[in-house]
Amino acid sequence: MKKISFISIIVFVLVLIGCTSQKQVAYFSGVKSSSADLINKKFNKVHEARICTGDMLSITVTGLNPLSVAPFNLPLVSYATPGSEQLNATPTLQSYLVDINGNIDFPVIGVIKLAGLSKSQAIKYINEQLAPHLKDPIVTIQFMNYRVTVLGEVLKPGQYSISNERVTVLDALGLAGDMTIYGKRDNVLITRENDGKLEFVRLNLNTDEVFKSPYYYLQQNDVIYVEPNSVKAVASQNTALYLSALSTFGTLVAVIYAIVKK
Repeated sequence: MKKISFISIIVFVLVLIGCTSQKQVAYFSGVKSSSADLINKKFNKVHEARICTGDMLSITVTGLNPLSVAPFNLPLVSYATPGSEQLNATPTLQSYLVDINGNIDFPVIGVIKLAGLSKSQAIKYINEQLAPHLKDPIVTIQFMNYRVTVLGEVLKPGQYSISNERVTVLDALGLAGDMTIYGKRDNVLITRENDGKLEFVRLNLNTDEVFKSPYYYLQQNDVIYVEPNSVKAVASQNTALYLSALSTFGTLVAVIYAIVKK
């Protein structure tokens, strides 16, 4: 009878530990279905990336008359050797770097400020600047260096390029292969540069508050850092001590079991 009681206690403890670990590993354990309406109200507008300093933009102008739009689509050319007139390859369209003042130097129009504008706002603004020169132009803008960085307790830390210019913190973690079991899901750090100033915010992926955060959708060049949980921290700081304690615990269990068995 004592033997059965002892085994039952051990099983109960193991189950309890397992439940605790699952709560730490699972995402959104505090999310309720009733929260969906509030979250959907927060996302009543489609997220659109905003242009920042350091962005590399591809801007293409098209229209009914190819000759009239040609001056606004400068080719990027490279030569085989310095001073040579021989082109190295088929030229591509010029890209534009947003400088530290938020400006680009656009053909014919000159210096225009784009930093802080969304893509749709920038397209509208450039169209207005083109109005004296072209009739019904079509402007297309694409980010050439839209990327985010994921570091810490993920399977594949690194820098990831985003082709559709729309990425959430969950998308970024998915690109990095998800968090490891040692990742701290209730304290994910987002680092963002905004108007030349660094911003830091921490997200709790165990609650629905993450969906309401303005940092749920990432901006280009955001950095996500996943901290190790206490289990990983203890193990990495003193692995030998941890193994010794585990061995001692195993010996203690064996001794108790031997006593109870008698």
